[in-house]
Amino acid sequence: MTHPAKALLRSQLLAARRSVPDHVRQHESEHLCAHLADALGEATIVAAYVPIGGEPGSIGGEPGSIGGEPGSPAILDTLAKRCATVLLPVARTGPDGEHLPLQWGRYVPGRLVAGRFGLREPAEPWLPASALSDAQVVLVPALAVDRRGVRLGRGGGFYDRSLPLCAPDARLVAVVRDTEILDRLDAEPHDVPMTHALTPGRGLLALDGGPLADGGSST
Repeated sequence: MTHPAKALLRSQLLAARRSVPDHVRQHESEHLCAHLADALGEATIVAAYVPIGGEPGSIGGEPGSIGGEPGSPAILDTLAKRCATVLLPVARTGPDGEHLPLQWGRYVPGRLVAGRFGLREPAEPWLPASALSDAQVVLVPALAVDRRGVRLGRGGGFYDRSLPLCAPDARLVAVVRDTEILDRLDAEPHDVPMTHALTPGRGLLALDGGPLADGGSST
């Protein structure tokens, strides 16, 4: 997939997300919360994010055009009840404006603060990028994912620089809407494949290049 084609696909997916009515978005959030137990298993440390569009100025995985990601900030409270530690990303750039691997901060309810890019982030103290290696489950924002686990992000590159730091046995879960599981996305050398997808309607799906775990066909 060429860069122009990938940019067009991103634009189309973002436009579709923005068109989702609020009541549908709320139902999707409730269903995602209900599926979190399957995604987490016995994990005690999870890395997550506040869905972009879940609330005004909320932080997401990567800066970019605001679009209604599936879920809501209620997901963080659900995670906090199940896991000892919930890590949230802190996005920063280097001296030349390059996007750096994400730093991480512990989620404390009511303590998200204003951050870069007009978003919100966990309050200091922050942990280094290497803290991601402690997470047994990583919930990853995505615009789409294919059956092999190839993920389409927003193009900022923060997660591309961060995911290689994950533990080899970490569960990497792309959180997408049901229609955002695609047949195939072209992989790039830097891509780290997702092991699973989490959708509102279909729950947790294993991504291994074969038929989807529930026997359905991808869209």
